[in-house]
Amino acid sequence: MAKSRTAKKGKRSSATRARSARSARSTSSRGSSGSRTAKSRGNGRGRDDAIALLKADHREVEKWFGEFESARSHERKSELAERICQALRTHTTIEEEIFYPAFLEATDDTEIHHEAEIEHAGAKHLIDEIESAGPDDDHFEARISVLQEMIRHHVKEEEQRGGMFSEAQSSSMDLRALGEELKQRKLELMGESASGLGEMAAHARSRRGARELRARSS
Repeated sequence: MAKSRTAKKGKRSSATRARSARSARSTSSRGSSGSRTAKSRGNGRGRDDAIALLKADHREVEKWFGEFESARSHERKSELAERICQALRTHTTIEEEIFYPAFLEATDDTEIHHEAEIEHAGAKHLIDEIESAGPDDDHFEARISVLQEMIRHHVKEEEQRGGMFSEAQSSSMDLRALGEELKQRKLELMGESASGLGEMAAHARSRRGARELRARSS
């Protein structure tokens, strides 16, 4: 009987020590998780921060490029090209006006900053050509294809490990506040572009009408 009581006492003691160890590990894990959360909140990282917003823009344009590649009708390709060009104009504007200056101030990384600006300039020049020539131009689809490659490279540079976005997340930038600024400016630009797209559509219809009239006359 004495041995039985001793054995039971030993088992209870071992179980108590095991529970204590598990409790300590759980507390440590919660503390570590809380520390990571606090650190994450420090520069405003989250679903609504600047990086999340800019990445969402990237995914949207990538989707439209994919739809352009599989589109069959001329009208659908024209519609997608308008969306792509306008979205990229808006995206590059909010980056250049808000995100890039904040990045340069926080990191002083002129190399990444300047390369991003030059890549933007090249893309905007091509967008100008696409919009001015219109979807009836012989080089329309070729220009969209080249633009897609330029944007794919630019996105990779920004999102890769050690790129602009990861460096921004490691810096003192207030990404949540910047996200709000980017969102508000994007809404403003989208409102302005809505009227601009209406004018472009009317101009395109006018040009088509003139071509049809010339075709009937000849």
